[in-house]
Amino acid sequence: MSTAATVPAPPERFNIAEHLLALNTGRADKSAFIDDTGGLSYGALTERVRRLASGLRSLFLRREERVLVLMHDGNDWPVAFLGSLYAGLVPVAVNTLLTPDDYAYMLEHSRAQAVLVSGALLPTLNSAMVKSDHEVQKVIVSRPQAPLHPSEVELEAFLAAHAAQDKAAPTSPDDPAFWLYSSGSTGRPKGTVHSHGNPYWTCELYGKGVLALREDDLCFSAAKLFFAYGLGNALTFPMSVGATTLLMGERPTPEATFKRWTGAIDSLAGRKPTVFFGAPTGFAGMLAHPQLPARDQVAMRLVSSAGEALPAEIGERFKKHFGVDIVDGIGSTEMLHIFLSNRPDRVRYGTTGWPVPGYAVELRGEDGGAVPDGEPGDLYIQGPSAAMMYWGNRAKTRETFQGGWTKSGDKYVHNADDSYTYSGRSDDMLKVSGIYVSPFEVEATLVQHPAVLEAAVIGKQDVDGLTKTKAFVVLKPGAAASEEELKTFVKDRLAPYKYPRYFEFVTELPKTATGKIQRFKLREIENQG
Repeated sequence: MSTAATVPAPPERFNIAEHLLALNTGRADKSAFIDDTGGLSYGALTERVRRLASGLRSLFLRREERVLVLMHDGNDWPVAFLGSLYAGLVPVAVNTLLTPDDYAYMLEHSRAQAVLVSGALLPTLNSAMVKSDHEVQKVIVSRPQAPLHPSEVELEAFLAAHAAQDKAAPTSPDDPAFWLYSSGSTGRPKGTVHSHGNPYWTCELYGKGVLALREDDLCFSAAKLFFAYGLGNALTFPMSVGATTLLMGERPTPEATFKRWTGAIDSLAGRKPTVFFGAPTGFAGMLAHPQLPARDQVAMRLVSSAGEALPAEIGERFKKHFGVDIVDGIGSTEMLHIFLSNRPDRVRYGTTGWPVPGYAVELRGEDGGAVPDGEPGDLYIQGPSAAMMYWGNRAKTRETFQGGWTKSGDKYVHNADDSYTYSGRSDDMLKVSGIYVSPFEVEATLVQHPAVLEAAVIGKQDVDGLTKTKAFVVLKPGAAASEEELKTFVKDRLAPYKYPRYFEFVTELPKTATGKIQRFKLREIENQG
């Protein structure tokens, strides 16, 4: 496997967009991306990226100024992102599921000078611009759905009006390249600044070094491109090996995902993804779906999971049905991609695996010292893809990026075989009767019950002000289970003090756009009650 020591560092002059395009100069006719409208070849991608770079520079935008990218996944997304990078500008990729108030904040916070936006999202952007004291000079619209205003221009017309830029901006591996907003559990999102060198390291150490992606792969990610996980899965990793990526603009529902797994959309012409990147919540929903495809209907050779820890039961059920393991790992916006992972040839369900070669991890106690094996500690990571800073937030930057180490906010346990087991977020851990209880451990046990689809566990104070566990449970359609039945189920499988004292049956759980359960929202609801 690759390590930071064995992988050559990028040269002093390095532009990640130029690098990824140059790796594919001999694949001009091969499809780089396929969306519902058709394919985009590597040759056409290069031409469009260089034309967009030229167009953006014609707006008198200066090096390192920000360009907001508010676009649904499709063939125009990589053009927008790579074109901005090629020009030496800094694309700020944002979540497409947010509110105008969120975008108003991001426009002001990033001081974006231009916006690349999907036509379907233009009304939302316009609402945000009315609310904000922004600096946007030009709005470039992909696939507009209505007549445009004078300050707006159609992407196709914009590309046609400019000749291709001959050379990429002479950036370095340490120059700011792009932002991703890290939502966190509370407060305003943080603008996480990544360098041109960071995607290079994630491609080399994880995409190639661990997953061993191949040129003949067709990659499909449920996580969208505006997420750190999705950006690697569906753009930088496939391009680094000359593979093809399937992009989907709609929500990754089981039905939509199954259609693409089985090659049942026109633009695929029967081709089926060989690599799928998902998240535990999505896998649970698909495995419970009545239209789950049979093993011989799909062509997946490699399946990856991240976003939250994968319950062992889900991985085992998936392997039994499809004959392919789910390779579970953990990454973060701050580290750009996965740094702790199982391996395609070494999967231990119930753990997040081992450090990715090139990264080091440490578990620290509340006093900052090492914790003994078997006890939960705060996870710190050291590796070459760590973000540079949170823009305009020195306090949070210093709290998270500590010398060469990045504080993850996750708690883990180190196992005898050097693997690591997730114990929850640092702010989610519960102390019951003086003993730490991992919400994830209880949740992972509850979902083993045949009637339970999903579960989330938080702390609830009893009449004495002591913390006890409460479980919010979503049952499978048509299934039934009582509170006492679930209590007994957990008691039989975990230490007695870990079973939930309280239960509430709900129809759905609050989640982020990546499918992470938002326990803090459940805590807010509980406190209001």
